[in-house]
Amino acid sequence: MLGTVTAEDQRLPTPPRATSTVAAFFDLDKTIIARSSAYAFGRQFMESGLLTPSGMMQMALGQAMYISGGHDHDQMEAARDQLSAMVTGWRADHVRRIAEESLHQVISPYVYKEAIELIRHHRALGHDVFIVSASAAELVEPIAAALGVRECVATRLEVVDGVYTGEVPFFCRGGNKAAELRRIAADRGYDLSRCYAYSDSGTDEPMLSVVGHPVAVNPDKPLRKIAEERDWPIRIFRNPEPLFRRTGPRVTGIAAAAVGAAALVAGIIVSRRGGDGA
Repeated sequence: MLGTVTAEDQRLPTPPRATSTVAAFFDLDKTIIARSSAYAFGRQFMESGLLTPSGMMQMALGQAMYISGGHDHDQMEAARDQLSAMVTGWRADHVRRIAEESLHQVISPYVYKEAIELIRHHRALGHDVFIVSASAAELVEPIAAALGVRECVATRLEVVDGVYTGEVPFFCRGGNKAAELRRIAADRGYDLSRCYAYSDSGTDEPMLSVVGHPVAVNPDKPLRKIAEERDWPIRIFRNPEPLFRRTGPRVTGIAAAAVGAAALVAGIIVSRRGGDGA
């Protein structure tokens, strides 16, 4: 899995560690990968029976409303409640297994080449690298491992006897991301004024604001406006590059149609309200 990335990283010369107080925090969706990680696995969840077509549509609508609704506290609470209701009763190991087995099919072809190069650059400088994502840890951790990133911060779902209870102890969105960065910095001695953060979405303004080097990547309209007002660098990643050959079972027409319809409806809502991304 992503063996070419790991192999090349191993061949890089190991420079003297410049500092142990700098970290680079990367959002995942539309920053490292050119799609939503949760939607990426939607077809597999439907094929496995975890998610119905109507459930997929509801998830898309909820995400679109959050993106276009100002990202306030009420919107975040609604998104968390929707996530809780959707996953209650799912087996955590089943979700992780689906993510691990389908990663090569639904994630690898969409990894930005520029993001991989930037991750390598930070490593060469001796910086610690984190992935910070609103998706569940069971989805994010396999992606991080495949990219050779050891550290990740993601939404944590309560599991009892191997099953999701519906409780969400930590929802990794909005201000919660910023709070977690502060906690990590305090625990590990990072100097946030020297740290970096990368994201595409206005929802991550709190996270970007706590570091000394915020960077907007493929920014949506709210984040582009913020970045221009605050003179933050803006980077455009255009080159998703498959990192291994796509294999695996084909999805059914029903699953493909449901995911496509959900994406279409979400896109219409977002475009009407002036949002560009998550």
